[in-house]
Amino acid sequence: MFNGSIPALVTPMRGDGAVDYAAWDALLDFHLREGTDAVVVGGTTGESPVLDRSELEQLVARARARLAGKIPVIAGSGTNGTAATIVLSRAAESAGADALLVVTPYYNKPTQEGLYRHYLGVADAVSIPVILYNVPGRTACDLLPATIARLSLHPRIVGVKEATGDVGRGQAVLEQSRPGFLLLSGDDPSAAALMRVGARGVISVTANVAARAMHELCAAALAGRHDEAQAISERLMPLHKALFVESNPIPVKWAVHRLGLIGPTLRLPLTELSAPLRGVVEAAMVVASIAVP
Repeated sequence: MFNGSIPALVTPMRGDGAVDYAAWDALLDFHLREGTDAVVVGGTTGESPVLDRSELEQLVARARARLAGKIPVIAGSGTNGTAATIVLSRAAESAGADALLVVTPYYNKPTQEGLYRHYLGVADAVSIPVILYNVPGRTACDLLPATIARLSLHPRIVGVKEATGDVGRGQAVLEQSRPGFLLLSGDDPSAAALMRVGARGVISVTANVAARAMHELCAAALAGRHDEAQAISERLMPLHKALFVESNPIPVKWAVHRLGLIGPTLRLPLTELSAPLRGVVEAAMVVASIAVP
């Protein structure tokens, strides 16, 4: 159910900073046309730290209605407190999410035991699947394979988004976790390599811009055509890298804006892509055969 190319969607905003729900609907339509396999709503790339609960609920509800069950809707519902995460997770479930993506608690640096209890608390509080999300480069918190293996025994904890870019780490997760536990890449440059060793897809930044190509990459990898998947990845590599010339989601939001799908606005403390770097991102889009208006 949660396989293939899964963009962590940007959140469209008007010039005054309000969520642009009309652009959101159009963005969802774009991903249906381009073959996207599932979407993440309100993840890091969607500016989750500056979305309030009611906005997340509306984004999830509109995605649920617009996509009409054609592809799954995964809601980002992690915070750095267990009680707050449970509240947000229940709200996302009520709004229609098919699953939850729950990032490790950032800033307060819990122990592995604390992480274990945090995720058990969340999974016990909801009735839909939970996907763990490990991105230590942003959170200063690393969910280790042994802890993931313990958590994989919970019936609602179905997988992990592993964003370290370490293929060996992904292999360790698969070896130690229960059979059938889902491994998803959270790192576009290494996604094809991780799928070669057993990952089932990627929760992607690049798929916001190169939606069709990322779908084709994942489809090839899932069919065992790993050389083809790697070739697509290599063609997209300049774009993978360009989308991180400033902090995510600054570059990718600019790129989606250049496609004419959304406005360029981000909420402070994030700002629009620096002018000298706009050409870098646009050049990478051209290399990836993406037409820039």
